[in-house]
Amino acid sequence: MSPETAPAARPSEAEQRAEQEPAGAGRGAATTAADAPRPTGADRRAPAGLPDWTAGDAATADETAGAAVALEVHDLTVAYRTQPVLWDVDLELPAGQLIAIVGPNGAGKSTLLKAVLGLVKPITGWVKVFEAPYRRRRSWVGYVPQRESVDWDFPTSALDVVTMGLYGRIGWLRRPRRAHRETALACLDKVGIRELADRQISQLSGGQQQRVFLARALAQDARLYLMDEPFAGVDATTERAILTLLKELRTRGRTVVAVHHDLQTVAEYFDHVVLLNMRLVASGPVETTFTPENLQRTYGGRLTVLTQAAEALLRRPSVDRDEAASVRPPGAP
Repeated sequence: MSPETAPAARPSEAEQRAEQEPAGAGRGAATTAADAPRPTGADRRAPAGLPDWTAGDAATADETAGAAVALEVHDLTVAYRTQPVLWDVDLELPAGQLIAIVGPNGAGKSTLLKAVLGLVKPITGWVKVFEAPYRRRRSWVGYVPQRESVDWDFPTSALDVVTMGLYGRIGWLRRPRRAHRETALACLDKVGIRELADRQISQLSGGQQQRVFLARALAQDARLYLMDEPFAGVDATTERAILTLLKELRTRGRTVVAVHHDLQTVAEYFDHVVLLNMRLVASGPVETTFTPENLQRTYGGRLTVLTQAAEALLRRPSVDRDEAASVRPPGAP
């Protein structure tokens, strides 16, 4: 019989008395709040209702509050087979802001998010999340993928999908409890589709499916949210609801990095912009970075997108008509 399976020897009376005497050492000893060990994120159980974004592990909150940079990428190069997709990208993104990644199709925007998450392996470079490698911050990062990349025929309900965001607290091979279900329902209510909790995800509209994944990210209670085109293919009502949610996350000190395709709304929706076309073109506050010159360098004179950019710039009071006109390709209306 191995030592692990052998029955324990019966303790003597002296040993039993010694076990009870030290304060905080015995099972029956009283423990004060000062003596009690502080629970880690793994020890906490999900409360009923929405996650308390202002609470959480004290160490996590302290590190996040003290970090000026949410995401750092250095010398990142990614290729699919022999085709480079990202080339020598260096990037620092500030904490507590809404950040857009924009660029033409094939510029490597989605690949950048996947490289941060470790879903694709870079040829060179490294990534840090709140000043530490991603593997140490995995539970701090929430991901909302493109709808097109999801198997919507998988037989699961909206509530089940949202509950997946709580597995870090539930633990693998454990069944969700009533409190976890209430948290997931509260997150669905937050995005306005609580009544669809039991609906199969394949029966939801595109906008409703997007809200389900946003609710899952909320349930995860992340510090950094990576979103791949969260506004793509949704109706105006859903777009407003998503924007309201993102602004609330920012108010609570969270960081959102979103791949975005609509140049006309960049200045309205975001604080910081990353212009990407395989290489990093520019990165900084929208007011100083989302300029005609940088858009020209990013899109290379493409008629449709530059016309949209010019219209967006005209709506900004700090940009005059002559400057906006400089971004229009010749012959554009």
